[in-house]
Amino acid sequence: MYKLRIITDFDAAHQLRGYKGKCENIHGHNWKVEVEVMAENLNQIGLAIDFKELKNITDGVISKLDHTFINEIPPFTVINPSSENIARWIYMALRNKFANTSVMLYSVTVWESDHASATYME
Repeated sequence: MYKLRIITDFDAAHQLRGYKGKCENIHGHNWKVEVEVMAENLNQIGLAIDFKELKNITDGVISKLDHTFINEIPPFTVINPSSENIARWIYMALRNKFANTSVMLYSVTVWESDHASATYME
């Protein structure tokens, strides 16, 4: 089994409704996103998936969040745009992209700082 990882990023603001602290105020992050996929087999040139393709697919999903106020992007108009919920949202969007391929989405980790991250996997 092979596991591959790409790291990409986006910049966006959010606020955590009901937090009762500084994070309830609008603030921004330079979010880092790690995507891990798994594959049992390699293609004819020895790749599970091209890293460039994996990054392009991921960037296509996170571009919807880049340079936005995440609270205004559904479903974050209703649920808090926490790192946990953002990781799940990205995972669900990416899962559909790999539905008919030999690559299986393993996990999505969202970093809101160098010291704090949340990972979602099924």
